[in-house]
Amino acid sequence: MQYQQYDDTFFVYVEQNESVMETLTQFCKDHEINNGYISGIGAVKNATIGAYDIPKKEYLKETFSDNHELVSCQGNVTLLNGAPFIHIHLVLGDHHMNTKGGHLFEMDVAAVGEFVIRKLDGKATRELDSNIGLATWCLAHKEK
Repeated sequence: MQYQQYDDTFFVYVEQNESVMETLTQFCKDHEINNGYISGIGAVKNATIGAYDIPKKEYLKETFSDNHELVSCQGNVTLLNGAPFIHIHLVLGDHHMNTKGGHLFEMDVAAVGEFVIRKLDGKATRELDSNIGLATWCLAHKEK
């Protein structure tokens, strides 16, 4: 992994065969990024993505081992149990120009992984919402 910082923004290059979520999560811990915004592009493999089944309160997961273009990737960083938690949704494209997308669990870089993380000065956290079955944002202001 390589990186360069410009003010509150980090350009992070996740290198070939590195695990994206593991690398970015450790990066956020090391650089005290507790809240932020993430975007990225690249070429990835072994991507495990999912869609949430609300009635069952569980993710439907599928792993795509072939190389795919990381067409779009965006997410956020908030605190969960005192540690940075990355939540990413993405779109993958195959070599037939078909796309699929969902919630990212993990993926490895096949060729390049180019990510931008903007550090935000905040204290947004996540807590389990038992009605939904997920850890959701807990923000300072709640309107009725």
